[in-house]
Amino acid sequence: MGLYTMNIPERMSTPETVGCSSRVVPTCPSRHCFLATFSRGSHNARPLVRTCVYTPTRIEGQTALKLEAQVVPPANLLNEILAPVKADMEQMNQNLKNVVGNRHPMLMAAAEQIFGAGGKKLRPVIVFLVAHSTAQREGLTELTEKHRRLAEITEMIHTASLVHDDVLDECNIRRGKETINSMYGTRVAVLAGDFLFAQSSWFLANLDNLEVIKLISQVIADFANGEISQAASLFDTDITLEQYLEKSFYKTASLIAASCRSAAVFSDSPVEVKEAMYNYGKHLGLAFQVVDDILDFTQSTEQLGKPQGQDLASGNLTAPVIFALRKSTELLDIVSSEFVEEGALERALELVRETGGIEEARLLARQQADMALASVECLPEGPSRRSLRLMVDYVLERIY
Repeated sequence: MGLYTMNIPERMSTPETVGCSSRVVPTCPSRHCFLATFSRGSHNARPLVRTCVYTPTRIEGQTALKLEAQVVPPANLLNEILAPVKADMEQMNQNLKNVVGNRHPMLMAAAEQIFGAGGKKLRPVIVFLVAHSTAQREGLTELTEKHRRLAEITEMIHTASLVHDDVLDECNIRRGKETINSMYGTRVAVLAGDFLFAQSSWFLANLDNLEVIKLISQVIADFANGEISQAASLFDTDITLEQYLEKSFYKTASLIAASCRSAAVFSDSPVEVKEAMYNYGKHLGLAFQVVDDILDFTQSTEQLGKPQGQDLASGNLTAPVIFALRKSTELLDIVSSEFVEEGALERALELVRETGGIEEARLLARQQADMALASVECLPEGPSRRSLRLMVDYVLERIY
């Protein structure tokens, strides 16, 4: 399994790392973690044992490796993840529907469309899982209202960003349904997104915790930074893997990282646990984005809900393309020409596959996933920690 060495921006920095075989994973605040996966003979195959986490244990003065193996059928994976927080999510969903209240009917209709669009709401799921695990570690018997409000804020900020993204991308379909932009026009879509950002900011201020306010407020600025970075690098064949990861952090991982750390804050966790939770969210978010970018090349138009290779066609060069550009001068010429010739995009998609760009991107996603797994070892055993591990597997499952 390959390892990519890169310079990571300060806000994305990780704890000290230790080596294990050909892989490097971050040191857990409480103990070292060694990670391994088993497959049916190829790194392209589905994992036979999904997540195997080796942790050092002391036996009569000697260090031994204890193997924890989790085997969950893919079809049951999401249900297994959601099980510990099902009641929390039901309550949150009801609260979100009440956010708009008795305001303008069009805004209420827009909000119903947004929150009822069939999304899995994975971000608040992660918040609740981290909240339960860290609360258990600190001896809390139940979640606080601040934990619950944090989950709502996280989903509102994410949803607002999607509404604005659909305006920027002129997207008509989201999660198989019409977008607010296509149904009500750009003006209402922008106002709906603005309302959700404003409402989440009001909720955030009322949490009355300066550390969390700073963390979550920065996320909104990161969204803008990510969009600006992406717009500035369209068709830029000199883009580096480091720049791609930084942009991906701003667009996807920042919110997950900040909300995971904030959940630990409300559990009164020590600083090393808060940092571990931030790292879990960051690396899970980066793995999620890399996987999303891989799917743009491997899934059909019907599965994606948009034309295959749309990111590449628009000049957004993602991990599979960045790896492929290192090996193909033909691809470099095609991308530089911005696909002016007939059939150029189709040939570019072929070259990304032929040069192994997708396989290298899969390794990058696996690397980020391993670092996310290492970060939860400071948490106590229990259903929520198990689900946090399975969430990593759920993210990777989509590319096998």
